[in-house]
Amino acid sequence: MPHISLEHITKRFGKFVAVDDLDLEIDDRGFITLLGPSGCGKTTTLRMIAGLETPTEGRITLDGKVVFDADKGINIPPAARDIGFLFQNYALWPHMTVYQNIAFGLENLKWSKQDIRKRVDELLALLKIEDFEKRYPSELSGGQQQRVAIARTLAPSPKVLFMDEPLSNLDAKLRQEMRTELKRLHSDTNSTFVYVTHDQLEAMTLSTKVCLMNNGVLQQYAPPLTVYNEPANRFVAEFVGNPTMNFVPAQFVSGEGEQAVLRLFGREVRFTARGPIASHGGELTVGIRPEFLPIEADGVIQGIAYSTLPSGMETTVKALVDGVMLTSVVFGSVDYPVDAPIRMNIRGDGIILFDEPGGRQIAIGSLAL
Repeated sequence: MPHISLEHITKRFGKFVAVDDLDLEIDDRGFITLLGPSGCGKTTTLRMIAGLETPTEGRITLDGKVVFDADKGINIPPAARDIGFLFQNYALWPHMTVYQNIAFGLENLKWSKQDIRKRVDELLALLKIEDFEKRYPSELSGGQQQRVAIARTLAPSPKVLFMDEPLSNLDAKLRQEMRTELKRLHSDTNSTFVYVTHDQLEAMTLSTKVCLMNNGVLQQYAPPLTVYNEPANRFVAEFVGNPTMNFVPAQFVSGEGEQAVLRLFGREVRFTARGPIASHGGELTVGIRPEFLPIEADGVIQGIAYSTLPSGMETTVKALVDGVMLTSVVFGSVDYPVDAPIRMNIRGDGIILFDEPGGRQIAIGSLAL
């Protein structure tokens, strides 16, 4: 399986910079998700690796072979890059059966009928669609069509499988099922997957690493739980996590090394960091995940209930505290009347300090109220 390297990749459309000086290393057998809001450059990045889009600057290496180099004029076409591409709309031939759709690419590669039959049978079994091989796409559900599209893409055993928001056309329940299947498929095939999505839940549940982008610029490239627990900046912290992180304005009072005194909610609190606190100004933002804001009878933070959103297994509670809207996640089904008093505590060692106005993460630690 190949290692993919992007060096100083830039893509401009006129004066608009879609991708700006991107460096990225994709390991063998990785499941890499390109994540970000619409227009952030994730699909453009995927298409440049695949050869469907030509970078303005930079160099791309696939499996030790240079497939694009702006300075040397190298640009290997997509067909010669040994990749598979799964599009959002599946692009199945409506007049062909499932078997014919999967076999189509192999026939073009002049495989023998015996080898085609063997390979198609392997993929039908792998994707659990053996019973549908004589059906046409119009006779299949969305999830079944997607499995056929994946099988067709995997048929020639590409070194890398690219997927551009392949689950966006499915309903919520089917998306959940297909996430499970894709993760299992990655393990079974030992392939390198590069996946584009704007859905942070997909990125968190599927990836070995997340490449989070905004306005064409890489914000953070790390394993999903690192992105969640140790966001590089406020954009990352706000984009990843549902419900989103709470952001509370604070002031730096004093501190040295790993210790600091902050003014938060009108009181002075002590912050203990995991390491030395980076340089900062007087104004800070404290980032608190909802799970670190338990609602407790002896809570020292007092507020009033704004809304309660029970969903069965857990309940999202929003409360106003000193004019700041805070979100807490409570396990189980609870309900609070609007404007009812609520008391909270801050627990956990994953509280994050961001500097202002840049929003850079400067420390992670715990608060003593």
